[in-house]
Amino acid sequence: MIGTLELRIALRYLTSRRSSGLLSFITVIAVGGVFVGVAALMLVLGVMNGLQSDLRDKILVGSPHLRVLTYGEGLRLDDWHRVLDSVRATRGVTAAAPFVMTQAGVTTGHDYAEGVVVYGIEPDTGRRAVTTFAQHFIKGDLSFRTTRPDVEGGVALGTRLAGKISAYIGSVVTLVSFTGRSSFNASAGTFVPQYHRYEVTGIFDTGMYIYDDSYVVLSRSAAQRLAGLDTAVTGIEVQLADPAHARTFGAALETHLGYPYRSMDWQTQNGALFSALQLEKLTMGLVVFLICVVAAFNVVGMLTMVVRDKTREIGILLAMGLRRASIRRVFLAQGVLIGLTGTVLGAVTGIIVGVMVNQGRWIPIDPSIYFVDHLPVHFQTLDILAVIAASLLVATLAPLFPAFRAGDLEPVTAIRYE
Repeated sequence: MIGTLELRIALRYLTSRRSSGLLSFITVIAVGGVFVGVAALMLVLGVMNGLQSDLRDKILVGSPHLRVLTYGEGLRLDDWHRVLDSVRATRGVTAAAPFVMTQAGVTTGHDYAEGVVVYGIEPDTGRRAVTTFAQHFIKGDLSFRTTRPDVEGGVALGTRLAGKISAYIGSVVTLVSFTGRSSFNASAGTFVPQYHRYEVTGIFDTGMYIYDDSYVVLSRSAAQRLAGLDTAVTGIEVQLADPAHARTFGAALETHLGYPYRSMDWQTQNGALFSALQLEKLTMGLVVFLICVVAAFNVVGMLTMVVRDKTREIGILLAMGLRRASIRRVFLAQGVLIGLTGTVLGAVTGIIVGVMVNQGRWIPIDPSIYFVDHLPVHFQTLDILAVIAASLLVATLAPLFPAFRAGDLEPVTAIRYE
């Protein structure tokens, strides 16, 4: 334990003799090293957490926690009514609904067409909605209500896709289907494109590039006709009470339903992406932590200089009866004070800067590469505590060498030191 006397001597040694009460320049440098290391480490971990959190939230806008599919070709589920009832009755499921997913081409009649993912879902069902698509509309809604008699139904487009094909609320788009039984010409032995006209009834902006740039959302019945599935669907979407355990729940659900049904959870579907982010977080954290290690060497150098500068004073204290252990605790206290000051200032500054960067969206990034349009910064309590603990541990270990060196001085030799 560091006593009051040792603490008072440590504070006195940390101040400049010429300007009492002010930190000496070398002390400021030592504190600044710890400050920069901790602040940088906080920001790096905050950015990596932010990327993970934002990607997870944006992925779950259009991707449910779990999908129930079948093995085999075609990705079609014919007896989906029975499967849907069974899934909804399973404990831990908060919502479930059938869906259709296929691919098509879209055009507004101009000289430009775009390949898209067609996503057929139930119109917004409020509490029974599986995804949060309905909460991200900037125009229109997810009801698919049309105002024109010459269309097959309504569609919702991502804001980027709508901009590319010059579509707006009320305009007509044509979807070109290349799959389905109705598209196959037996006499020609090939698939013939089928054209379907829809009215744009909604435009959404999820913030997730892949959804906003390439998704066309239809009602389930319209998507079934487009994909040529008749009354079948692609699968069942499931929302869980605890999405963090989607993988375990999916395995249990597969066992319950039996063959040929299988599950695909959102973690497995995007496992490579989140594994890469986790590895990058660990690597970047270790690299930036080296700044804190460099700061520890600054503390060692600073305290070594203090020992040399205060050699006579140390000899006098030893001659007056101060124990060698107390001398060691004096310099240990200096290292802890430097580390504590730098750690607190760095942690507070890192959190404040991170919050400002996140809320102000100061750093835009390319969403076509990183999926998000700005650099997100989110902090986790465990990460904050780990950074503070690691920094204080390094700051405590750094002064051990100069502290033991000061405690080993001989009083007579130290007093005679020039």
